[in-house]
Amino acid sequence: MLVRFLIPANIRHNSGGNVYNTRLTEELRTLGVAVEILAVDGSWPEASARERRRLGDLLGASGPGTADQPRTDTTPQTVTLVDGLIACGAPDELEYAAAAGQHTWVLQHMPSPSHPDGEGRALRAAAGVICTSSSAAASAAEKHGLPASPVALPGTDPAPVASGSAPPHIIAVAALLPNKDQLLTVAALARLRDLAWTASLVGTDDADPAYAAHVQEAIASSGMEGRVRVTGQLAGTALADEWSRTDLSLLVSRAEAFGLVVTESLAHGIPVIVREGTGAVDALGLAGRLAGRLAGRLAGRPDGERGGVRDGGTYAVPGAAVGLAGPEGDVLRGSGPEDHHADVLAAVIRQWLLDGSLRAGWRAAALAAREQLPGWDSTARNVLEILGVPAQESRSEATPPEEAPTAARTAGGQ
Repeated sequence: MLVRFLIPANIRHNSGGNVYNTRLTEELRTLGVAVEILAVDGSWPEASARERRRLGDLLGASGPGTADQPRTDTTPQTVTLVDGLIACGAPDELEYAAAAGQHTWVLQHMPSPSHPDGEGRALRAAAGVICTSSSAAASAAEKHGLPASPVALPGTDPAPVASGSAPPHIIAVAALLPNKDQLLTVAALARLRDLAWTASLVGTDDADPAYAAHVQEAIASSGMEGRVRVTGQLAGTALADEWSRTDLSLLVSRAEAFGLVVTESLAHGIPVIVREGTGAVDALGLAGRLAGRLAGRLAGRPDGERGGVRDGGTYAVPGAAVGLAGPEGDVLRGSGPEDHHADVLAAVIRQWLLDGSLRAGWRAAALAAREQLPGWDSTARNVLEILGVPAQESRSEATPPEEAPTAARTAGGQ
């Protein structure tokens, strides 16, 4: 059995989708499954007609091949898996593939706000859909009337426990993009200049240079150049050193399907603050359910007996100390005055900085969650079970591992 995995060639920074695709491929091969990686050219999901025709050839759906892209033959022993970013930009090609009797699955990392119609058509045409989070599965069901899709949650690589720093060090790992909302993080930190802390924004500044420039300007205008460092995308020792000195992680994206940086932070024993209403809550909930219910404090209130989201807007995962709270009934949701959002986020960070027992509780809960996080082998086994592909428990030599995507060992483009 061969798994042919089509991924977008235009996503070169270290995105969560790239990390997932890379680690899934590695673990499938470890389980003895032959995996062929095909990086599909095109500005997905905004691909040209020619690029979509080439995709159709790869799917065995569009007549004789062109001079530069021969037609790909598929067999009953081949399972084709297409990244959702490609699929939502090429619904015609997936429908043609289905009409031609081809067995094409879609791996849906997150909903597509820019191509909802194409997404719906592509998902309905697919032989099956695998979602990487329950929030993505819920969105597909709600928006497109699909039955519940199976979920293969991301895994987590083991990591050393962070040592932390004095004063405390705060990290936000994400590509500098409007959705990741580093401007909100900078605005919140500017309200905390009376307290001792340092911070790093770890992520590529190439994905949206204009936005990255705005972030740099906001740091400079707040007089925080000496306290908030924009590192760019990091890898290797530089990334390991950054994680090691961190005490608190932030993921305040306006939208997230899961948020791999949440579980990556917890793997280092680092608590996380995320934005309610996003899929990052899935990551926190996973960690909490696996770690079990711990008595502890979150935002000044015991939550051990609650075991879930607290009324009034503060969400906490028992055993993974995380939360984002504001005035009663008011949480950071991505709507309303941005100044107020910064006030809300700053208030939570301020409480964490000032309350030693709260910091200790969050840290202990993150360490407890760290011990229970599933690995990528679990993700791969789930995908194989969904696809109906047997594992062989030995590495296949059909495709060298180095041909897989290479994003998994860097960070900063989540």
